[in-house]
Amino acid sequence: MPGLVHVVDDDASFRTAIERRLRHAGYQVETHSSAQHLLDCLPGSIEVPGCILLDVQMPGLGGLELQDHLVELGSIMPIVFVTGHSDIPTTVRAIKAGAEDFLTKPIPSEQMIAAIERALARCNLARSRQTDLDSFLALVATLTPRERQVFDLIVRGKLNKQIANNLGTTERTVKAHRHQVMEKLQAHSLAELVSRAVRMGVLVPDTNSGE
Repeated sequence: MPGLVHVVDDDASFRTAIERRLRHAGYQVETHSSAQHLLDCLPGSIEVPGCILLDVQMPGLGGLELQDHLVELGSIMPIVFVTGHSDIPTTVRAIKAGAEDFLTKPIPSEQMIAAIERALARCNLARSRQTDLDSFLALVATLTPRERQVFDLIVRGKLNKQIANNLGTTERTVKAHRHQVMEKLQAHSLAELVSRAVRMGVLVPDTNSGE
């Protein structure tokens, strides 16, 4: 599926020209005359991989302010900024806040397409990671309360004996729970289980050991 490019610019002629160029290149395009218009339309486009081609200076909510707002909303759509008057401080701020690129008008088609392709690839990677996280969390949710306790201790490097002492049970019982955890979380080794837990950010503080 071609990516969806949101073109956000208060200049109608620029929006029309960019939309024509992007559609000719095979992209889906939605144009927005203001940052607020984009925000109003985003919920309906959330399932489509995409990026934002965003003007820096616009009446009302400016490009950098919109970027900050999207970060607060948890948006994973990368932003390619465009401007008629580039300056280093603005560029640095945008890139530090996660912008994919910063282009100066008039934008050569090849440069714009390259930036959009990088942005869409980044969006697809972020969506893939989110899907993996959701799938892993769904598996974690199938654990019983005791299995979840064992899981939390396993991924923080506790040995069976330590887990047994921590939970007030036997090593044999811990081994049984450990086997169930590995089965339910579809992990083939301890290393794989720990790696996934770290990568997915599901490690939790030890609330049972008294440490």
